[in-house]
Amino acid sequence: MRTTITFQLQERYFHQGMAWTNGAIRVERARKPRTKQAFKLDLGHLKKQRGVGVALKAAIAEPEAPIAPTDEDPMLANYVPVYLGVITNDNVLEDRVGLEKQLKELRAAGVDGVMVDVWWGIVESKGPQQYDWSAYRALFQLVQDCKLKLQAIMSFHQCGGNVGDSVTIPLPKWVLEVGESDPDIFYTNRTGIRNKECLTLGVDNKPLFHGRTAIEMYRDYMKSFRENMADFLESELMIDIEVGLGPAGELRYPSYTRCLKWVFPGIGEFQCYDKYLKADFKEAAARAGHPEWELPDNAGESNDTPESTEFFRSNGTYLTEKGKFFLTWYSNKLLTHGDEILDEANKAFLGCKVKLAAKVAGIHWWYKTENHAAELTSGYYNLNDRDGYRPIARMLSRHNAIFNFTCLEMRNSEQRAEAKSGAQELVQQVLSGGWMENLEVAGENALPRYDRAAYNQIILNARPNGVNKKGPPKLRMYGVTYLRLSDELLQKPNFHIFKAFVKKMHANQGHCPNPEKYNHYTVPMERSKPRIPLEVLLEATEPVNPYPCCVAFRRSLQAQRMANTVVPIFNNEK
Repeated sequence: MRTTITFQLQERYFHQGMAWTNGAIRVERARKPRTKQAFKLDLGHLKKQRGVGVALKAAIAEPEAPIAPTDEDPMLANYVPVYLGVITNDNVLEDRVGLEKQLKELRAAGVDGVMVDVWWGIVESKGPQQYDWSAYRALFQLVQDCKLKLQAIMSFHQCGGNVGDSVTIPLPKWVLEVGESDPDIFYTNRTGIRNKECLTLGVDNKPLFHGRTAIEMYRDYMKSFRENMADFLESELMIDIEVGLGPAGELRYPSYTRCLKWVFPGIGEFQCYDKYLKADFKEAAARAGHPEWELPDNAGESNDTPESTEFFRSNGTYLTEKGKFFLTWYSNKLLTHGDEILDEANKAFLGCKVKLAAKVAGIHWWYKTENHAAELTSGYYNLNDRDGYRPIARMLSRHNAIFNFTCLEMRNSEQRAEAKSGAQELVQQVLSGGWMENLEVAGENALPRYDRAAYNQIILNARPNGVNKKGPPKLRMYGVTYLRLSDELLQKPNFHIFKAFVKKMHANQGHCPNPEKYNHYTVPMERSKPRIPLEVLLEATEPVNPYPCCVAFRRSLQAQRMANTVVPIFNNEK
């Protein structure tokens, strides 16, 4: 007997049964007739530019009447576009015929577009401001010929060393050469181990790179991209440009990496011991009246557990005045870093019909502890009584940027008990924060997955309240990017299931080539709003209740807790 489960207003999905590995998905941008979400938010912080503002008030509200879709079929308002990650490893488009065949298979499966990393280490490899966009122009043309949309990532990090990386693309050689004489341009742990995956945010405004600062290098790269891809931008091939802000392109510190011999579920290590960040911290501590304070020396090593360290253990340093000061400084540096780079990206793409996006990592292990140790070492100052993600969303709101989050496919029951994982609650918290700050929210899978259980979880997160047959749902992610295109995905059993997943993401509608029909409007990029003071950003640390989800979502959590089983969403039909 086939078991099915229905979401609110009878959104039917498939039945369980698959293997497992990974999946991720991504989004597109638009703005016009804005669909109302089920949150009501006091955006008074947009009116203030100085001083400490009044406390933020966010509350769940009854949704207003949704805007009717322009298409004759209101189900299109529930459509969530699906994109697929594609990787390139050289400045030559190799095997064009093979890639074209794969892209056409994706198009026939209903996939809306592809995501492509535009690697700094490839384009500017020959020397400062010597850009070669030839391979990417050929790739973009192929994507356009296959009638797919494109998400371009400004990848200012190394490829290799992270989960899912299949090739190695280092930073530009001339940048690494600067590091030979000044290794402090790289993130550094307490024992002095350097991480060459990306530049430390401590050099964001230091003119160490042939007279340019790190942010100026990123700015010039994006300006050259716009100039050399003007025809693709004008044709609206690109739906969004995700700006790399750290390791793996994510806004975080490289706290858990292979160079530290990290293995899951290690807590990771703080990465602020390069001379530039050390000096910044000492200046901040002196201004606060504590010149004697130093960076933590008791936070353990990469594979420690929280309770084995003085910093994270119960009643540990993280709860003291000194610990709170450090964690606030550490996380605030990340906020400022992201804000400044996105401001340059906004200026680079001003007037283009495209949206900016930024990615935040899903650090789900140790989430169900008081200390949230792995999140803290990554730069997310998130505790049970402090929201570490909504300040990021508020910062992104001034740039009208898409908030892209990972680990959409993960379920708590799949994780080892000792990891204290709360992947599902984390996703709910982060998506809620983005929606409360009036952002479009997108997502990806964190690990390669091809099974129904993972796809089920992504669908649950993409429309937490299910499908609304009369128009826009209460809540809907802007898009999902599946990571990534591979021979394994295209194998017959896996691809059959993936195609069914795409159709469910599309609310059982056929592929829709016109995003405006599902309320995704792209308008010329406007200048970012005025900078939001840090104290106003930090008002968003006040915890709020996450979005209310439908009965099916709650039942899925309950079923997994009680029976450790997969709640069926996909039908068993072939």
